[in-house]
Amino acid sequence: MEKQKTLSRSIIILGLFSFITSLSGESTNLALPTISHALAITNNEATWIVQIGLITTTILLVAFGHLGDILSKELIFLVGGILFTAGSLINGLSPSFTALLFGRIVQAIGSAMIMANSIGLTTEYSTPEKRGTALAIISMFISVGAISGPALGGVLLSAFSWRWIYLINVPLGLIFTFIGYRVFTFPKLTRGTIEQPLKEANWLGQGIFSVGIIILSLSSLFFQSANARYLVGSLAFFIGAGLTIYSFIQDDHSKNPWISPNVLRNKRFMLSMFALFLAMLTNVASNILLPFYLQSFHRIDPMISGLVMVLQSVIMLLIAPIAGRLSDKIGSSKLIITGISILILSQIGYTFYPLKLNWLLVLFPILLNGIGMGIFLSPNNSLAMSFVDKQFTGVAGSLTSFFRTIGMSLGISIASAVLFAQLPNVRYISPALGNHFIHAFHNVFWVMTALAILCLLLSIYAIKSKQKK
Repeated sequence: MEKQKTLSRSIIILGLFSFITSLSGESTNLALPTISHALAITNNEATWIVQIGLITTTILLVAFGHLGDILSKELIFLVGGILFTAGSLINGLSPSFTALLFGRIVQAIGSAMIMANSIGLTTEYSTPEKRGTALAIISMFISVGAISGPALGGVLLSAFSWRWIYLINVPLGLIFTFIGYRVFTFPKLTRGTIEQPLKEANWLGQGIFSVGIIILSLSSLFFQSANARYLVGSLAFFIGAGLTIYSFIQDDHSKNPWISPNVLRNKRFMLSMFALFLAMLTNVASNILLPFYLQSFHRIDPMISGLVMVLQSVIMLLIAPIAGRLSDKIGSSKLIITGISILILSQIGYTFYPLKLNWLLVLFPILLNGIGMGIFLSPNNSLAMSFVDKQFTGVAGSLTSFFRTIGMSLGISIASAVLFAQLPNVRYISPALGNHFIHAFHNVFWVMTALAILCLLLSIYAIKSKQKK
């Protein structure tokens, strides 16, 4: 009873911080064309404002999930809120592109601490019967943030400055942190209980993993320049992927692994994670490219563009709680397959985006995208967490956030590489590019369609594997 009462209080804090991180991310996506011109950087360079944050978060997610398990999930979560707020302040006051990237790194460290422990905290305090509903509530907060991000961002960009999409997080972050401090219960930590886990941690594995992720993410740069070096880019991609995979193997054999072997060797859990990775990779392409299609290519006002971008999140907000409740009653399998199938149709829909603006053709794929992701996410998370023992929910939750984030990071890298490799020497997307841009835009989403189909096949295999157990 006390656990359930704690959940009902803490779910507010978990949801509010999930809301604010989602709001910031979606606002940033919408603002990229504006920031690009304000800081005199290319559209391609502007995508790194998003990517640098995702790379940082990806690198640190598992480590913060592990520290949450052995120290305190509540403490790590709340420190993350403080850092996220500080990073937002730096972003809002940044005088240059370099300073903005630094602020995004600080903000991303805070996001990693929040994301790594939010699912674990929710799962830890909820009963198996209510887990899907609890996770769906968190998804609802994320969706509200995703809705507010483009809508509020569009207003701020049109009426004020891009800096306010970050500065608005500062008072919100301070208020939420104070409430969290009053609500959460923190264990008494001594110097020994803090130092010992840090000394014994597998820092070698963390280092290999970090280098691998950085190389993997930077590999896309070799495909995007006018003098594209495909061989070097491909080599960097495989080296980065190899180091990342090896870091998991090294961690699995270390004395003090970041990820418990019970989780890493859990085939059913990992299959669900790979499906999540591919779904997020596919989904993020539209989030990053639609602002350029609408604002840069069709000269749509940021406020209108923001309202268009809101549609997907509104649909996810409506669908997520229904999908969560259904997964508690009928299981997750059918919902997962249905969600991914609709996601595939949405990606095909983006390949029909026209040279001359047609709102029906623009909005329909966004609608399908929201329905597909809304149906898929909560059941997939619920299914994955049901495979994990309770003592490993922290690291399992951080792995969920990790695969979600690395999917988004690589999705942006792939989408940017495919698009700008076809547009060499183009600094800014404009109507003058005509069919050349539209053709490149369509090709991005044919690639995403193929990846979504792979996600479907992987999910079917994971579900059949579960049924054989």
